[in-house]
Amino acid sequence: MNKEEIKNRINKLKKEINYHRYLYHVQDKQEISDSASDSLKNELFKLEQEFPEFVTADSPTQRVGGKPLEKFSKVTHSIPMMSLFDAFSEKDIEDWENRLLKILDNKTNNLEYYCELKLDGLAMNLRYKNGFFIQGATRGDGKVGEDVTQNLKTIESIPLKLRIPEISELKKIGLVEQAKKILEILEKGEIEIRGEAVTTKKVFEEINKKYRKEGKAPLANPRNGAAGSIRQLDSKLTAERRLDFFAYSLITDLGFRKHEEEHKLAKLLGIKVLKQNKFCKNLEEAISFHKHWEKNRDKLPFEVDGVVVKVNDLELWPKLGTVGKGPRYMMAYKFAGIQVATKIVDVVWQVGRTGILTPTAILEPVKVGGVTVSRASLHNMDEIERLDLKIGDTVILERAGDVIPKVIKVLPKLRNGKEKNIKIPQKCPMCESEVKKIFGEVAYRCSNEKCYAVNLRKLIHWASKGALDIEGLGPKIIEQLVRVGLVGDISDFYILKVGDLEPLERFADKSAENLINSIKAKKEIELSRFIYGLGIRHVGEESAIDLANKFGSLEKIKNSKLEEIEKIYDFGNIMAKSVYEWFRDQHNLEVLKKLEKNGVNTKNIDKKDKNKQKLAGKTFVLTGGLSSLTRDEAKAKIRELGGNVSSSVSKKTDFVVTGEKAGSKFEKAKKLGVEILDEKNFLDLLK
Repeated sequence: MNKEEIKNRINKLKKEINYHRYLYHVQDKQEISDSASDSLKNELFKLEQEFPEFVTADSPTQRVGGKPLEKFSKVTHSIPMMSLFDAFSEKDIEDWENRLLKILDNKTNNLEYYCELKLDGLAMNLRYKNGFFIQGATRGDGKVGEDVTQNLKTIESIPLKLRIPEISELKKIGLVEQAKKILEILEKGEIEIRGEAVTTKKVFEEINKKYRKEGKAPLANPRNGAAGSIRQLDSKLTAERRLDFFAYSLITDLGFRKHEEEHKLAKLLGIKVLKQNKFCKNLEEAISFHKHWEKNRDKLPFEVDGVVVKVNDLELWPKLGTVGKGPRYMMAYKFAGIQVATKIVDVVWQVGRTGILTPTAILEPVKVGGVTVSRASLHNMDEIERLDLKIGDTVILERAGDVIPKVIKVLPKLRNGKEKNIKIPQKCPMCESEVKKIFGEVAYRCSNEKCYAVNLRKLIHWASKGALDIEGLGPKIIEQLVRVGLVGDISDFYILKVGDLEPLERFADKSAENLINSIKAKKEIELSRFIYGLGIRHVGEESAIDLANKFGSLEKIKNSKLEEIEKIYDFGNIMAKSVYEWFRDQHNLEVLKKLEKNGVNTKNIDKKDKNKQKLAGKTFVLTGGLSSLTRDEAKAKIRELGGNVSSSVSKKTDFVVTGEKAGSKFEKAKKLGVEILDEKNFLDLLK
């Protein structure tokens, strides 16, 4: 190809890639696979490397690049990015409407609204000139923000060049008179778009999983994840966080009459908007919208903390005006009790089964989301230092779903000078042995491998449901057995006799016999459950299954080399090293010998037989609830037939099994063309 042909090829590639970006991110459709899209980008990259004179600012290859910045420059917003007033109840929102009607002198009997989910992310302002993205800025103090253009270019859902809509498309959404002006400004003018940069729940979980494997401090919450990502001086680090962006306003005067028209145009320009947002003809519909999403917010792929209710008629906005910090014509109608303020009374340190000390905040009891809580997770000392947390502080507490609440913010202006610094215990709170910092990690651990707390939790873990699931052997019974000296390590469970138990509290003849029989019933153990029950650091249930599938027997795991373990999918160096070192620890090997001597053996996996099984080599993803069996039972049946279970859908997935209230995995499976099974088809396959 000559230079002119190469230039044309590059332009066509850019146009094709941007078309598929628009389909995928804005229209939620997919015409070609991810790999096909990647190959187009790869061809474009190679051509631009060879002919850099044809590289333009809107090229998809320019999303990540350049040297890290030393600092962010300041940006003055053309129109201030104002805060919103909050409503917390139906009465609050009704009172708000009454105030609006009073200002308007009751000239309108009814106000129409546009309701938007209030994303828990970071507000951004985007500037486009002649259709090209030229600047992105944070909200800052509302008047002056920071220039984060380079970082925002890494977000795939932000177009580097706006899509030029057809006249017919503009007319279809009611922008007939405005069409000419819109197209003129797109060609020769500036457009400013405001929206929210967010970290989705899925990405947040994946990042934290990765960070834990690497020994890094996890992100505190999705909002902090988005904010921290946007404020990275190196755009490559921002790109790794895979942020998303949703527009909520076009502040450029394009002749709009209704606020909802801004959302419709944004979508035509190639900017993502929330499909859940809705026009409501009156306040009653707006309240119903709020109730629906307050009840169903857990089904959303991102965090939301309420609904922004906006007067839809833009002609009324100047009449209603602003007061104090925000506009009168919109209100943030918050969801109940997701965040509350309370005080830190004390901090206690729990010793886990691996000896790691975890701080827990003791709180002044407070209701969060309808549940009274008096404790909150603090994760680790790095998190305490990041929050600048002290005993006696007033803090903001967050609770999402049924998870343990956590402290997300300290209010230092409410301090009275009596607050106390939180210090790492020098001695283990259980056995008073020295506490040591773990090299390369944020954790601190009890140095005594035989620490009472560590040992007790190891024993409890061995008998727990995910491990051996020994019926009747709960935490209180185990603690009693340890206290009277009957059990020192997991092998001792298997030499207990009925006569040992009968004299103890809680045991009669029959209950003692039942427990001994329960323990005997678990002498032959599935290899993956056995590995998980050993309590090896960093090894969870799924990792234990991967180990069992890879090596097939306990003996082969014991004799494996570090590099063999590292080759297991999703195993990093830290996890592999933990497994390798566990099976070279003399104390651990002694326990394994005692288990074998006491009649405990594992059900090894015959890899040849496994490969002959019905579902050998097939990967399944489960989404939604099944009526005839639990999630764990379904996973177990898949594995019994030689199949694998994954938590995420990819091109390598063979089947996605959908139950009631199937989530985003179902939609992704459709996009990728993965075979979808309903419950009946899944059960037929298992037969």
